[in-house]
This record gives sequence, C-alpha cells and structure tokens, in this order.
Amino acid sequence: MEFAAFAARADEIEATAADLETVALVRDLFSVAEDDLDTVARFVQGRVFPAHESTTLDVGPTLCYEAIARAAGHNVSAADVESRVATVGDVGDVAADYDFGGQQGLGTFGAGGGAEGLTVGAVESELRDLAAAAGAGSQDRKLDLLFGLFNRCEPPEARYLARIVLSEMRIGVGEGTVRDAITEAFEVPVEAVERALQVTNDYGLVATVARADGESGLDDLHLEVGRPVQAMLAQAGTVTDAVEDWPSVAVETKYDGARVQVHYDGDAVSLFSRNMEDVTDPLPEVVGFVEDALGVPAILDGEVVAVDDTGEPLPFQEVLRRFRRKHDVAKAQEKVEVQLWAFDCLHADGEDLLDAPLTARHDRLSELLDSRVSTLTVTDDPDEIADVEAEALDAGHEGIMLKLPNSTYSPGRRGKEWRKRKPDVETLDLVVTGAEWGEGRRAEFLGTFELSVRAGPDAFETIGNVATGITDEELAELTDLLAPKIRAEDGKDVTIEPSVVFEVGYEEIQTSPTYSSGYALRFPRYLGVRDDKDPESADTRARVERLADGE
Repeated sequence: MEFAAFAARADEIEATAADLETVALVRDLFSVAEDDLDTVARFVQGRVFPAHESTTLDVGPTLCYEAIARAAGHNVSAADVESRVATVGDVGDVAADYDFGGQQGLGTFGAGGGAEGLTVGAVESELRDLAAAAGAGSQDRKLDLLFGLFNRCEPPEARYLARIVLSEMRIGVGEGTVRDAITEAFEVPVEAVERALQVTNDYGLVATVARADGESGLDDLHLEVGRPVQAMLAQAGTVTDAVEDWPSVAVETKYDGARVQVHYDGDAVSLFSRNMEDVTDPLPEVVGFVEDALGVPAILDGEVVAVDDTGEPLPFQEVLRRFRRKHDVAKAQEKVEVQLWAFDCLHADGEDLLDAPLTARHDRLSELLDSRVSTLTVTDDPDEIADVEAEALDAGHEGIMLKLPNSTYSPGRRGKEWRKRKPDVETLDLVVTGAEWGEGRRAEFLGTFELSVRAGPDAFETIGNVATGITDEELAELTDLLAPKIRAEDGKDVTIEPSVVFEVGYEEIQTSPTYSSGYALRFPRYLGVRDDKDPESADTRARVERLADGE
C-alpha cells in the first residue's frame, strides 16, 4: 500500500467526529490494505510494533525535530521546528508545512532504493532498522534514517510519519475502533476478535488471520509462551459490596510491589512488566527462582516485592529501583533483594487457562509452585475477610484483593470480578505533561510537575501540579528521566511528551476552572513513578469525575 494512500485515508478519519463513521472508514482502510494489513492495523493507532514486542524506536522529540529540520533545508533549525510545534501544538501539522525532498545526503533514498514513492512496508522496514540501531554512532544512524524518510515525504505523508514516530496519531482511533473495524471488514463475530486480541495482544496478526481464515482461524489463536498479554485489572471496592454482590469472596494479599508476567518455555524465563516491557535482566533472583521451581512451560501472573534482610517487605519505590536498573544489576541486587509472589496461572503445560475459574487456576498454580504462592481464602464471612486484611497489613503489605471465585481471566479488562481494597489512602495515577525548572540550588533540576488525566486516545487534560514529597535525590532522578522527553521550553516552563506516570496522593478532588479537566487536586503529594504503567493505563477524566461525585 502506498504510504500516501494511507495518509489520505488517515486525513479522512481525522476529519470525522462520529464513532460509527470512524469505524467505517477504518474498516474500508483495512479492506484495501492488501499485504500491509498487519502494519496498517498498527500504524492507524500510532504504533510501529505489536504491543507485545519490547522493541521501541527510542526517538524523542528532539531527534525528530532535528530530522524534520534537516529535511526542510539549510534555513531551518531544530529550534525552529520546536518553536513551531510549541505554537501549533502538533508535530504532524508542523512537518506537513515544510517542503521536503530537496536535500541530498545519506538516507535520501531510504528503503527500496531510488526516490520512488514511499510504501507502508518501506516505512515499517526503515523504522525497524532505526529501532535496531545501537551502540556508538546509533543516534547519528537514527537521524540519517529518519531524515531519509522525511526527505521522501509529501506533506500529508510527513504529517503521519512524524506522528507515528512519536506515537501521537491524533485521529481518534483506539483499540476498540480497530476491533470493530476488523469485525466489519472481514465479517467475523466481535467476540471472536476480542478473544483473539486477548490471547495474542497483536492487532495486526488478528486482522490478517480474520481476513485469511475467518472465525475458525481466530479460534485457533492461543496464548504463546514468550508473548506477553495485558494484565487483568481490578477496580476499587469494599468488603461490604463484595459480600453483598457475590455468594462468596476469594481474598488474597495485595502486595506493595510491581506486577510481573512470568513466561517459562521449559528452558528459559522471560519476565514482563505490567506495560509488557521485558524486565528479565534486572531481576536475576526471580529468574533463578522460576527456573528452579517450574517443571513445565507456564505463564504466571504475580507481583515482585522488595524485601529486607529479614524478609520483611520494603516500600514500592525500592522495587522500581530494580526495574529501572540496566547496568550493575549485581550491585543493585546486593542493595535490594526482590521476591516473586505468584497469584494466578494463565497457561500450564500447553493448556490455556483463561476461561477456567479463579479457584481452578489457583489450584493449578499451587501444583506448579511449592512456595511463593499467594494464599487464597474463600469465604462469605466479613469478619474472616477482616482477619485476612489485618494479617496482610501487619505483615507490611498494601491491603487485600477481593475476587469472584469463579471469575475467568480477562486480559486488559478492569471488571467488577476483581476489586482492590486498600486502607483509606486516596491516590491517582497521572501523566506528566509539563514541568518547571527549579530555583537556587535546584536550578538544574525539574521541580514542579504538571499532571494530567487521560481524556481519550492521545488526549490529556490537566488536573494540577505537584512539588511536595520529592527529595533532592528523587528530583535528580526525575530530571534524568524527563529531560530527554522535553518538547518545548518557554523560560522556566517546559512541555513534556506524555510518557511518564506519577502516583499522586491527594486529600480531595475539587471542581476548578484553572485546569482543562475542570478538576483540581487538593494537597497533592508525589508518591513515586509508576514504571509499570504507561499513559494508556493512567487514570481517566471519567474516573476523576466519579471520584469527585463520591461514587
């Protein structure tokens, strides 16, 4: 498929505000995508790689601006591009305003040779080459490849190339839209598409299978060891509601750790975070435990908890220090030990268990592991639930989970079958979209951080700022984390690419005309970075509205 044709279709999709019409336009796009269907199904969401792949482009706004400036000509600098993005608000529209194609040099002709029109396949191939660039000179290599692509773009193509590179498609197409478009384009039941997406976490694969083999092909898709899926999520809940809603309640400890998905193929172990990043290397003791404990291929769900010398749990931030570690892992391991506590089994010895009841999955888990399995207590007695909670809190854990005993495992779903009960501490997971440089001894650090809630695909609305609860050491770490993601600067104020999630405590949510969400947090306090979450997993404006209304 010509990339220009893809861009033209994306323009049509962006121009419509109606959900049904958007689905119809994406459906029509899929119908003409031909051999590039798998890539188109990702590009339309602003994704280059399947969600289960840990591959990333590792291209920030600065590098993208530099490539655009280089393709635009000698009279344009990266600072010019950055300034225009700050004014216009969209890197795609800025890229589309330049006249590309006149620059010569390495990367001019790109994939396929010659200066013929770009195809979707060529763009995808070049971006994979870009992602593979590593080591000395890798940034120059990335710049050359990106410049070569922009240099071959007509304005509409440049708009969507820039957006895809920075994962900001901005055309209102989310996962549900793609699911429904696959259903309509290839006349397969939506339930079959949804189940296939749950077990593969690959929209491109599901689209191509639906087209080639229909419902039967989708039914043949299963979990694959080594390919992570989205975690099943819980919503906040109370013991009273659980006891009233269900005949009995399955209660287990809620650990103050980081979610991991364990994959063991019978030989090697792979560990994935909640947002499906590969975290195998930073957690060698977990790998060793799994290798020693498991005798058959399996996929497990669990929590990694930091512990002290006596085995007592340490705060959540200690776990994240290990997750972030890429170098000197052994040294970090000496400082902070971590343990795996498994609480669910998705697959065992060739059998998918997603549709099995929770209690059956837990029984299978207990057969696989003889230790580090979270205890599951099934009861209808509120006093017994209170005893389990007291034990969990006394042991230094976060609280308890309340689950429907016969609930199935639904990847990516936040349903009423799982509920988290924590002590009365109100928190939100919010996206950092801006910051201010500090003053005095903190002048080299980013200080006050602008917080936003999700308001739709690629859309965020501000809800306040946080500066309280952050030590000097943490400010240095946060500056190292966020400075490469700065999109624009205006004096001390900076705009930041929405990619980092903070956990923020607060006393109350109030209505406020000051912030674009219409709400503000009273006495917000920084609790930590949620390395295990991406912006798509952050809290939404709708949830904030419900909390503000007391629901």
